[in-house]
Amino acid sequence: MAQLPGGRLSADEREGAIVAEVQRSGFASVGALSSALSVSDMTIRRDIRKLADQGDLRLVHGGVSLPPGALDTVAFSGRADEESDAKRLIAEVALRFVEPNATVAIDSGTTCFAVAAGLDRAFGGCVITHSVPVLQQMVSLPEATVIGLGGELLAESQALIGQATTAAAAALSVDILFLGANSVDARGVYLRGSRERPVKSALMASATRVVLLVDGTKLTHSAPVRLTELGALSALVTNGPVPAELQRACRSDGVELVVT
Repeated sequence: MAQLPGGRLSADEREGAIVAEVQRSGFASVGALSSALSVSDMTIRRDIRKLADQGDLRLVHGGVSLPPGALDTVAFSGRADEESDAKRLIAEVALRFVEPNATVAIDSGTTCFAVAAGLDRAFGGCVITHSVPVLQQMVSLPEATVIGLGGELLAESQALIGQATTAAAAALSVDILFLGANSVDARGVYLRGSRERPVKSALMASATRVVLLVDGTKLTHSAPVRLTELGALSALVTNGPVPAELQRACRSDGVELVVT
């Protein structure tokens, strides 16, 4: 976190700086805010309690995040509503891949969020994510260890991105990654833009298994930015229908194809 103008700020100015920082990054720890504003942890805790009581922020372990719905952009909500039943079914199937104490990385996107929402409250493993909605959802899993990959907020996808995010993802060891994408065909997996590509690639490199989750619309749409070849996947979970060419490519590349 960058150094913020502190010390001589009034309480109202300090609270404004805290809200601005959390809106920028999605989450801020007490220690980081204390250092950036040059005030004590006790002062920061008092400030964030007040902001939480006002509904401006949500208290979470170690710091504060945006309240539920604060990042509920039209774009994200619209995507969540599209094929919502299919996404829930895909998530239910995907959760069968998760062992009780596994280290699970969850990508950004509405289908991957459905996996986070479907995790059992008693799940005792570790969840790693750069998705702000997933981080918010994890508050309801008290037994899980949760690691958020901080960075610059990409509002449209409600994901944290950037060099720091990518470096943190590259340093991980993950049992399974649930990956999202905008398109998949026999040649590979594609995204609409390149801003999330470094983080997704780093998460893939850190994972033992990579499971792509896509609803049937992603099997017929195209996207311009190639993320990876099909053979880099361990499994593909979709509601279909799956084009014959993609079915053949999955068999050829050893990708487990699961159709709900």
